[in-house]
Amino acid sequence: MTIQVAVNGYGTIGKRVADAVALQPDMELIGVGKTRPNHEAELAIENGYPLYAAIEERIELFDEAGLELAGTVEEMVAAADIVVDACPSGIGADNKSLYEAYDTPALYQGGEDADLVDVSFNARGNFEAATDADHVRVVSCNTTGLSRLLAPLQEEYGVEKARVTLVRRGGDPAQTGRGPINDILPNPVSLPSHHGPDVNTIFPDLNIDTLGLKVPATLMHTHSVNVTLEATPDADEVRDALDEQMRIFLIPEGAGIDGAGALKEFAMDRGRPRADIWENCIWSESVSMKGDDLYLFQAIHQESDVVPENVDAIRAVLGTADAAESIERTNGTMGIGF
Repeated sequence: MTIQVAVNGYGTIGKRVADAVALQPDMELIGVGKTRPNHEAELAIENGYPLYAAIEERIELFDEAGLELAGTVEEMVAAADIVVDACPSGIGADNKSLYEAYDTPALYQGGEDADLVDVSFNARGNFEAATDADHVRVVSCNTTGLSRLLAPLQEEYGVEKARVTLVRRGGDPAQTGRGPINDILPNPVSLPSHHGPDVNTIFPDLNIDTLGLKVPATLMHTHSVNVTLEATPDADEVRDALDEQMRIFLIPEGAGIDGAGALKEFAMDRGRPRADIWENCIWSESVSMKGDDLYLFQAIHQESDVVPENVDAIRAVLGTADAAESIERTNGTMGIGF
């Protein structure tokens, strides 16, 4: 039987998760939830996704907009095997009692507090930890990217210490109210940034420090990474190890991809939906070893890298596949891998 999946929230992440779920042969998207009628609600109907009202008092607004509803989010949750909460940060915590009322397992996004859930999740880092959990948090875009990178490094060489400076986009392209406009901000100015502790929700024993900067850009995040390894491989060995990872793209030297803008153009030229880049993008020529210290630059597309993780988390929670099976299936259906 196919897994009946509901997506509550159909914005930046939710619409991408809905599309990914709809591609899975073992899943059926039974509906998406919206708080108000807008162009994304229209898109859901155009895509054939049943639309549910998240706020009962606003049902008439959908009627006035000519958008046909399948019911309320409460009815959607009652019918689902699992719900992906893709609501804005903080709203997932408010929705938890609804999911519990119908005994429906729920996935939340990285903007929610780790204390809200039974386990935080990354498919490459701790897939099995989510099995049979009722409430699972798919970690944020940056934590997802760091977990994908650090997992194979820990397995292959051992990690003594990781130090990461995150240069973070000010907002997504559609977030017109975000900034800074013409500034560079330590974010936060106190150390560490929240990313290191968040990585520790996946790898509790990993020694990691993180710093953050916020810049006037919208396309992607960029990480400057330094990892002290327990072994001393050469740079080519590390490149080969990273190149084997299914959700890491090593940008070839000489490709002419010098930044986030060129990466997005690369994705558009290859027909990626919304120019999404689900993979960590590591500049191959940046991978360097100085003694036992590894250095590299990677770019993370904040709008999309968590999408395959949500799909894998569905299978992990319900125990319908192991990590390797799920990752391979998700990658194949979504077309992950340049």
